[in-house]
Order: sequence, then C-alpha cells, then structure tokens
Amino acid sequence: MQQSGAAGGRGCALFPVLGVLFFQGVYIVLSLEIHADAHVRGYVGEKIKLKCTFKSTSAVTDRLTIDWTYRPPSSSRAESIFHYQSFQYPTTAGTFRDRISWVGNVYKGDASISISNPTIKDNGTFSCAVKNPPDVHHNIPMTELTVTERGFGTMLSSVTLLSVLVFVPSAVVVALLLVRMGRKAAGLKKRSRSGYKKSSIEVSDDTDQEEEDACMARLCVRCAECLDSDYEETY
Repeated sequence: MQQSGAAGGRGCALFPVLGVLFFQGVYIVLSLEIHADAHVRGYVGEKIKLKCTFKSTSAVTDRLTIDWTYRPPSSSRAESIFHYQSFQYPTTAGTFRDRISWVGNVYKGDASISISNPTIKDNGTFSCAVKNPPDVHHNIPMTELTVTERGFGTMLSSVTLLSVLVFVPSAVVVALLLVRMGRKAAGLKKRSRSGYKKSSIEVSDDTDQEEEDACMARLCVRCAECLDSDYEETY
C-alpha cells in the first residue's frame, strides 16, 4: 500500500509515503516524508544549494542511502550525480564532475547538496531519493533549477549602494563646511562694521581655521573623485 500527498506552501513539495511491513503476524505502518524545493533559482558562477530533508520512523543507520539525479530539459534520461551511504560519493564524470558537494547531515534529516560554479547548461530537473530501511517506499520529489546571468537591475543596485555610501558622508562634510564658512563670513562682516581689529592670537587662529577649511575642501574633492572612479569601474 502506498499513499502520497503534497503539502501547502509555495515553492515546496512534501511527499509523505506509507508502506506496510508484515512482521510476526503484525502489520506495521512505515512512514517516510521527503521535502524538497519545487523551484530553485540561481546565478551563473554563484554556489547553489539544492535542499532536501526527510523524516523517517526508523532510526538512521549505515544502511541509509541518498541518491541525487539530474535530467536536462531536452532529455528524458536521468543521470546520477551524487550517492551517499555512510560516505559521500559525488559524481566523477559528466558536466557535474568536481562541482557537487555534500552539505547535509543525515542525523538531522538533511540530504542537501550544493553545486559550485553553476552555468546555464545546468538548468533542468533534480531529484532527491532517500531510503532508510525498512522505510524504502516513497515517491521522489523534483526540483526545477533555473540558472541565469545577473541582470542590469542587480548591477544598478550595487552601484546605487556604493554611491550612497560615498555620497552621504561627502554631503555631510560639505554641509558642515558651508555652515562654518557662513558663520565666519557673518562674524567678519559684523567686525568690519564696528571697526574691530584682530589681535595677533586671533589672526593665528584664523590662519589655522583657514587651513582646516582647506583640508576639508580637499577631502570633499577626494570623495567625489572616488565616487567617479568607482562608478566607472562598475561599468
């Protein structure tokens, strides 16, 4: 006897399967549930995780096996890309050679793998099969992988973030500089009207202030140059 069902939840498939074992005159119901993302989206060159988890009524032993297969969109034939039984056995041939890594933990019910340096040619259907005797009867969840290039919108977001990080501090410095220059101009105007003469100490302080203002102005110019150079390098 075998039953299967799908759990609610967008982008995730749940496959509870019931098997019956006749042992010493008693029918024992076995249950193995496998979860896998129905759709996974990734980008060229960025590691992708294919998640697969399971729940078994039996304790995990060295007889537990996990098998991942891949089927390209233009073919009905699936190829094995990963096998697990006590140890990890990623494929040593084909397009996924040296690119499949084990990221799961069977004692936590995790049978996930990852794909390094994915390309558009990796698009297709991946399946995760778990057997934990005596829980061996189950349907196999499918994961559709779509790998694409990062679009202009993503690159624009990076440029925007970089611009904000550089522009905001520069704008604050410029604002402070303008405020200080305005206050200084107002003070000089007031003193000139009253015929006030500066002491040697005040003249020295003004010289130091002018050097500080010039330094801040150069800092603003440097920030602007950094922003321009970062923008050009991004494109």
